[in-house]
Amino acid sequence: MAGISAFSAVAKRLEGKVALITGAASGIGEYTAKIFTQNGAKVMIADIQDDSGQEICKELGPLVASYIHCNVTNEAHVKNAVDSTVAQYGKLDIMFNNAGIAACYPKPILDNTQSEFEDVIKVNLVGPFLGIKHAARVMIPAQKGSIITRASTCSTIGGAAKHGVVGLTRNTSVELGKYGIRVNCVSPHAVATSMTKTILNLDDDNIAKVYSNLKGTCCKKEDIANAALFLASDESKYVSGHNLFVDGGFTIMNSGFCMFE
Repeated sequence: MAGISAFSAVAKRLEGKVALITGAASGIGEYTAKIFTQNGAKVMIADIQDDSGQEICKELGPLVASYIHCNVTNEAHVKNAVDSTVAQYGKLDIMFNNAGIAACYPKPILDNTQSEFEDVIKVNLVGPFLGIKHAARVMIPAQKGSIITRASTCSTIGGAAKHGVVGLTRNTSVELGKYGIRVNCVSPHAVATSMTKTILNLDDDNIAKVYSNLKGTCCKKEDIANAALFLASDESKYVSGHNLFVDGGFTIMNSGFCMFE
């Protein structure tokens, strides 16, 4: 019986916590919302996909999940999402800036328009900035909180917006640390979501082949959700300013070693 009790305690790693997750009506955000509620959290799903968001809330149950329409590039929307979360659940413990878009791939810089570039920056960098800003606004009085942003392996091997996400994370982790607020990001490589498969023009099997280091496995939505769960939970209470790579070692590979295979 003691073992069962211990397992139950571990299984509810977010017991009593409240999370706001942007882009949670599909893909990694949807799976993260499910993982968070399974671990005891109440979640606010923020997205522009209203029908999908409402369906996920029905699936998770009205006692633990709510939906709000939110375009992360609109500060009034983000502010309202944060305020609505606090009004609904009494507080905000976890902010997961998960919403993101991908640029057209591949596309040389000479063929990239200013508007295309700005559209990606608005969602992938301005969105997290607004999320961190307004989450901090309600977390500072509580003197605690965990803010997570989804970056990508492009944060280290190339990708303008995702490099910015890491800089923003590090900067705000230093600024907000004195209030007991942790700020981190999680960086997956290619995950088989509908968006990734469309942009890269790959199916599930070919997405798996993008990984050439860790044999026998590939990155899935649950791997990113579990990484976010770790950063959201008290297990990472002394982790801040960190970029957690979930890439099977892809970003540290030396292609020159291939000659020895």
